[in-house]
Amino acid sequence: MKKLLFFIVISFFVTSCAAQKVQSPAYNTMLKSMLKNDVPELTVDEADSIKNNNPKVVFIDTREQKEYEVSHLENAVWVGYDDFDLSRVKSIDKDTKIIAYCSVGARSENVTRQLIEAGYTDVSNMYGSIFEWVNQGKPVYNLEGEETMKVHAYSKTWGVWLKKGEKVYE
Repeated sequence: MKKLLFFIVISFFVTSCAAQKVQSPAYNTMLKSMLKNDVPELTVDEADSIKNNNPKVVFIDTREQKEYEVSHLENAVWVGYDDFDLSRVKSIDKDTKIIAYCSVGARSENVTRQLIEAGYTDVSNMYGSIFEWVNQGKPVYNLEGEETMKVHAYSKTWGVWLKKGEKVYE
C-alpha cells in the first residue's frame, strides 16, 4: 500500500512539474484557464534558446503599438492585434521559425492560429509571453534599441502577473 501511495504522489509531482510552463504556479493556473493550447507553444527558456541558436528566428509582437513602443524583445517585429493583418508578415517566408508573443499569451495564441491557417509552417506561441520573459530576468528594449526595465503592463488587472520590471500603463 505504501508503494502505491508513493507512486501516486511521485506521479502527481512529475505531472504537475511537467505542466508548469512558467515560474509562478498562480500565473500558470491563470494561463491554463484562459488559453486554448491549440497551437504549438514554447516556454520562455525554449524561445530564448532558439533565439540564441537560430539567427533567422523572427519574434513577432502581437500587442498594440503603444505597448510595443514601451518595450519589446530585441529585434521583434510589431504586427499588432486589434487590427492585425497578414500584410504585416508578408516579408516573412512561410517556412521561417516565428515565435509570437503578447503580454500573457492570449493575443499571440490567436495570431499564431491565424498564421498557421495562412500556411506558415513553423510558428509557435511563447507561453507566458513578455511578462514571463521579464519575470525570468530576460532583457527587453525600447524603440532606440536600448535595454530598459519598462514594460507595458496592459492594465492594473493584468499587471499583477508582471513581477519584475517597471510597469507602464499609458
